[in-house]
Amino acid sequence: MDLKELFTGTKQLVGLDIGSSSLKLAEIVSTSHGHILNRFLQMPVPLGIIVDGVLEDASALSAIIKELFRNSGCKGKGIVISLSGSSVIVKKVTLAQMEEADLRDLIRDEAGKYLPFDNMDDVNYDFQILGDNEHNPSQMDIIIVAAKKTDVDGYLDAVTAAGLTVAIMDVDSFALETMYEANYAFEDNEIIVIVNIGANLTNINVIKGGMSIFTRDFNVAGNAITEGLQKKYHVSADEAERMKTEGVPGGEPGNMDLINAILDCADPICSEIERSIDYFRSTFGGDDIKHVYLSGGSSRVVGLKSHLSQRLNIETELINPLLKIEYNKKNIDTEKLDSIKTIGAVAIGLGLRKTGDK
Repeated sequence: MDLKELFTGTKQLVGLDIGSSSLKLAEIVSTSHGHILNRFLQMPVPLGIIVDGVLEDASALSAIIKELFRNSGCKGKGIVISLSGSSVIVKKVTLAQMEEADLRDLIRDEAGKYLPFDNMDDVNYDFQILGDNEHNPSQMDIIIVAAKKTDVDGYLDAVTAAGLTVAIMDVDSFALETMYEANYAFEDNEIIVIVNIGANLTNINVIKGGMSIFTRDFNVAGNAITEGLQKKYHVSADEAERMKTEGVPGGEPGNMDLINAILDCADPICSEIERSIDYFRSTFGGDDIKHVYLSGGSSRVVGLKSHLSQRLNIETELINPLLKIEYNKKNIDTEKLDSIKTIGAVAIGLGLRKTGDK
């Protein structure tokens, strides 16, 4: 699903995950033997350039993108980026069965019923038909995605100023869906949840039969844990980051007091995840959720996986965006694979897209 798609004629597109704290680039090559991750690079984004998914400084972001691509060695100019946070609205609605053209007109004319926008002329939007409503076959379920043109144009301008072309603009949730579909086998009615925990934003994506049916973003994420540990133990941000993922205070052996402190700091995140899943169950029916998968830079927080599994009563594990995707050993250091698996899910999902995808 694309908010904006420009047919550039470029066969090979590069995925670029633009986060509030870092950029992640993933170049994936498709071969007769499957997909290969050809390149993966990461570059930090200074504080304040992107706030809650909204671009505040396009020229600064453009300079970072330009440097990242110069360092990457990527030859193509076509890229795939995505939106998240408050800059994008994702809404599931149920409507009467109709042709796609009529549906587009209806959404435009009656957008106020479904989306928090007064004037659809100021909005880029798209939709995806999920299929017949299971309770009423004369109706169909649809996911609508919308973003203000000013937000979309800011990212487009930053990328263009870097000498590149946005071939597809996606949404983080659907990039995770693409990544999951490429790596995992699933049944038609199987429900799983991907929780992508970044620095400032956590994204929840419920997928049924390989298709997103519910998404939610909230602004509590890994930095909240880091800041909590800094305050409690009077350590630097770097030391708190290390404690968060290693469970080791100041070089001392890991202990339950620290792990409990980490989980206390993570409690607001866990509560929002639990609340989101409860809301999904109450709104979409009580179908069993088979797995919860964690991704993102803060997915490896000490004790978080087992704590969430017990709290949700759902098997919880780290997702592997390279489960069925090989990697180019000439360009990618094997020692960096664990890091790529942790932070690369969205970028890899974007890198799997091709011009002309819908």
